[in-house]
Amino acid sequence: MLTLDSARLAAATIPIGTGWLLGACMEARGKQDLWVRQKPEVLAALRQQAMIQSAESSNRIEGVTVLANRLRPLVLGGARPRDRSEEELAGYRRALGWILSRKGAVSITPQVIRRLHALAQGGHSGDAGEWKQRDNEIVEVLPNGQRRIRFVPTSARDTPKVMEALCRSYQEACSEERIPPLLIVATYVFDLLCVHPFRDGNGRVSRLVTTLLLQAHGFEVVRYVSLERLVEERKDEYYGILHTCSEGWHEGRNEVVPWWNYFLGVLRSGYREFERQIESAVTRPVKSELVRQAVLDQVGRFALADLAAQLPVASPQLIKKVLAALKHEGKIRLNGRGRGAYWEVTA
Repeated sequence: MLTLDSARLAAATIPIGTGWLLGACMEARGKQDLWVRQKPEVLAALRQQAMIQSAESSNRIEGVTVLANRLRPLVLGGARPRDRSEEELAGYRRALGWILSRKGAVSITPQVIRRLHALAQGGHSGDAGEWKQRDNEIVEVLPNGQRRIRFVPTSARDTPKVMEALCRSYQEACSEERIPPLLIVATYVFDLLCVHPFRDGNGRVSRLVTTLLLQAHGFEVVRYVSLERLVEERKDEYYGILHTCSEGWHEGRNEVVPWWNYFLGVLRSGYREFERQIESAVTRPVKSELVRQAVLDQVGRFALADLAAQLPVASPQLIKKVLAALKHEGKIRLNGRGRGAYWEVTA
């Protein structure tokens, strides 16, 4: 049973913590126009970096990886994919480009969801853009190698009508204006994940839909900060909360508040990062500040190669220059020599 039901959600009690997160996100949306006007050149660099990180992280969550030196050519340079993994990364970039190029709000329909899937699959999968033809299961691989069924999604037979109902419920909830839009978006994405309408690529589609819907409601941070990267950084929490909130979903007995809190927490983190990057860049060169902030955000040991993979818009020479400056300031230290050397943040 779909969680996105207007009557059910309108009658729900929003906990204080959820209300606080909701208010923080709405306040940030109110400030974003000011941030956007401050530094146009910063936004160009942030858009490039967010596009690369989003394509990389969303695919890596699903176990799809490509070489670090192929990220920029595939995402920004239009390089020809060499294998299936590169096709999926390039496809995700095309889907993002389609979303971010929309001038007006896109009406959410099953056809739009299928189009996003077709784009994200790279166009080479035989069932790209098609609902699943067989029932599927969400399986967890235990530490001992055993496999356990965590959730049984909507059947293949019922998927078309359930997706029609989900899109209709979204439109109705938005038009009634009884439920905060952010909670409508979060609940739509959650139900989409529970339906699991495609044979493969459901996670990628859910993250694309998140970007599409947030942008439609004026949350422009999705253009400048990779929410996919933030989800990847909290991946264990993401899967744990999905598991908890999907229990009893078919019977309409599931709880959705933990998912709301997770969704709003990721969005709030995105806005905090956006604000920090804009304000810091006022006094420093754009790319140098991006590198500086990325270094200071590191947890534990890290190497030059790690930063190069995270910052494809910055050259190795610039990264080395920033590392040297931070070392001189006493904010980081270098341990070891040669290939075994690594950096650590000290302050």
